[in-house]
Amino acid sequence: MKLPAVLKNWANWTEIDMLYYDFHIHSALSPCGDKDMTPNNIVNMAALSGLDAIAVSDHNTVGNVRAAIKVGESCGVSVIPGMEVETAEEVHILTLYPSIEAAEFAAERVYESLPDIKNRPEIFGEQLKMDENDEVIGVEEKLLISPTTLSMEGLFDLVLETGGLFIPAHVDRHSYSVLTNLGFIPDNLDIRNIEVSKKVDDLEAYLDSRSDLRKYYIFRNSDAHYLENISQRSEYIDCESAADIFKNR
Repeated sequence: MKLPAVLKNWANWTEIDMLYYDFHIHSALSPCGDKDMTPNNIVNMAALSGLDAIAVSDHNTVGNVRAAIKVGESCGVSVIPGMEVETAEEVHILTLYPSIEAAEFAAERVYESLPDIKNRPEIFGEQLKMDENDEVIGVEEKLLISPTTLSMEGLFDLVLETGGLFIPAHVDRHSYSVLTNLGFIPDNLDIRNIEVSKKVDDLEAYLDSRSDLRKYYIFRNSDAHYLENISQRSEYIDCESAADIFKNR
């Protein structure tokens, strides 16, 4: 089966029945990410795990995404540009983009909306920018794990402008989730996708307790900060569903 043509705007996927993925992986640019989370290590671990596509989704930045894309091109793993943005409501939103240019456009706006607080690596961890050879080419000085001044609505509009996906992250968690911080998913926004964390072992039981969530497409990602936490070949999107998930609105 050929992947729907609409997805060719997202990655170089040609013929595939099921797309095995992990779209929430942190690199060493996230202060909470392990130093071993380099572009090469991430992509090659994904390849060893049998994944077709991943997203490097650091906190409020896409600084290591270009390097990961280059590595992915050499080993057959599609790397989707991603970013985990913290809104003014202190809600984490996983955002995915159809191109690195779209991602960098959004990331510039996100970076401008971050408070001017300097990172303290001895407390929060280093924020390392790397190239495709895993060489450190810079250190981000501004603390990336701060809430931005972007509201959920403002971020939604920005992601929509870039043709990206807006995915409230780990909605089941007790911190930084839309259900914990707001108590609901805003119905004034055309939100179609959510992420339920891998900490939920029985997804069906969880959805039985939150039947209101069944109307959303549900992503299951690792939110990996360490190499061993990157997903195995378990979560997948079938071609038919992909056309609806990734289409531009």
